[in-house]
Amino acid sequence: MAGAASDKKALDTVLIKMNKVSSVCDYFVITSGASTTQVRAIADHIIKVLRDKGEKLRRSEGEREALWIVLDSGDVVVHVFLEETRRFYDLERLWRDAPKERFRELTASKARKIPAKRRAPAAKKKVSRKKKKARKK
Repeated sequence: MAGAASDKKALDTVLIKMNKVSSVCDYFVITSGASTTQVRAIADHIIKVLRDKGEKLRRSEGEREALWIVLDSGDVVVHVFLEETRRFYDLERLWRDAPKERFRELTASKARKIPAKRRAPAAKKKVSRKKKKARKK
């Protein structure tokens, strides 16, 4: 679900492992959008990805105002915040005893899936003059 949020340019996505501190769920995914429109787009995309995978959304809240949308899929609860709302409620501080990690947008496995023409060009290796002359021969 963090990847689906990243697809819509979500900001500062954090995964919190909840099963050690609460029986509510296994993970919280906490992320932000810069506007209510982006918050809705992130939540809608996550819902679409869940449905495409055949998973059900148990409950959702906050879609109308889009200041804080909560998506509950059972094992994972996703919190999509407007940036200011996220700072106000500060769930990361509330659950600070739980292990957390920042979502990295581009992992090595993802990089391999990106077509070569879309990847950043590799740095050119410096070739000595002797090697250049040897190549010409």
